[in-house]
Amino acid sequence: MKKQAATGDADHHEEHFADGKVSGEGPLKNGKRHGAWKFYHRSGKLKAQGSYLQDELDGEWQWWRANGQPLQEGAFSEGKQTGLWKRYYENGQLWDIGHYEAGKKKGEWKEYDKAGELKKTKTFQ
Repeated sequence: MKKQAATGDADHHEEHFADGKVSGEGPLKNGKRHGAWKFYHRSGKLKAQGSYLQDELDGEWQWWRANGQPLQEGAFSEGKQTGLWKRYYENGQLWDIGHYEAGKKKGEWKEYDKAGELKKTKTFQ
């Protein structure tokens, strides 16, 4: 469900779950997500935050699990993953780390087990 916030700020937009709780919020420009946005779990805890540029993910983004532990973090350029990315297990331990280039894995990626021990390394061209 989408609706304009009652703050009087025409650019600020809120999205809601069926029960009325806020699921996401941020500015709209010409009907498109543009600028810093936040998304929430049903519990109200932060689920994700980052920026949009004309409705495409842009810049640094972070996501969290419902328990508050990190899920993943990385950046976007023109809606495609770019630069350093990290993903995490539900216990908060690093799962994998590596770089993206234009939405594709590039170079060395390292994967860890839930205890933090290096499991494998893979190189992408």
